[in-house]
Amino acid sequence: MNSLPAPKVCVIGYPIKHSRSPLIHNFWLKRYGISGTYEKREVAPEELAEFLRDLENNGFVGANVTLPHKESAFGLCDEVSDEARQLGAVNTLYQRDGRLIGHNTDGEGFLAALDQEAAGWDAPLRRAVVIGAGGAARALVFALLRRGAEEVAIVNRTLARSQEIAAQGGPRVTCHSLEDLPELLKTTDLLVNATSLGMVGQAPLVIDLAPLPPNAVVDDIVYVPLETDLLRQARERGLRCVGGLGMLLYQAVPGFRLWFGRTPEVTPELRALIEADIAG
Repeated sequence: MNSLPAPKVCVIGYPIKHSRSPLIHNFWLKRYGISGTYEKREVAPEELAEFLRDLENNGFVGANVTLPHKESAFGLCDEVSDEARQLGAVNTLYQRDGRLIGHNTDGEGFLAALDQEAAGWDAPLRRAVVIGAGGAARALVFALLRRGAEEVAIVNRTLARSQEIAAQGGPRVTCHSLEDLPELLKTTDLLVNATSLGMVGQAPLVIDLAPLPPNAVVDDIVYVPLETDLLRQARERGLRCVGGLGMLLYQAVPGFRLWFGRTPEVTPELRALIEADIAG
């Protein structure tokens, strides 16, 4: 009797060498004794359509999608989830009845990390301030709206991009310039950096956190370095902090469940493995 082949999954991007997704998923495969593989595949933009068309024929049950393919892959799916449709981008693909389904887990990972690392952060959630208006910021804004935020204030250098998100998000989304930030922070429950500022090789995000209330939470989606200047400043003020590593780990959970049929845990051992890789 022939056994079914072990599920095979990949992460696709261009370039792809930086991805830590294989470390995460192969850790879980080993931990749960699941027969399967997860690998990197570098796919140039002009090769994406053909690669996804042949995904199942090449033995893959699904894939993760990273830069620069998230929006292009969205347009190549046979079906997408509500979250992906709202964002116009996918980061998780899976096969169902011969159809390619696209999903976006960024918002889910963001909320799960906050729930685990800053329990009660959303009670109450009167105002969340999101710095940035790119793809990551869009995902976080809509996640915060789903969680019930009374107001999500987007702070960005140019208003045009934040106004696009606000037009889709409705009256609970407001748009502001950087000059508005000190006044906004006085009544902010959650401050999120959704830009690449503060990442290794990038300029720091320079913000005076003094106006923030003492019960505010500061979240930075950057995870290299593990503690950005923003988080260090928040910690020194005694504020609760959530780094980007948690979001990276928790956004991987739904995909693993879809591909391999088990909901994995984000454990201290997994976190230590990725921290060591970042430090190394």
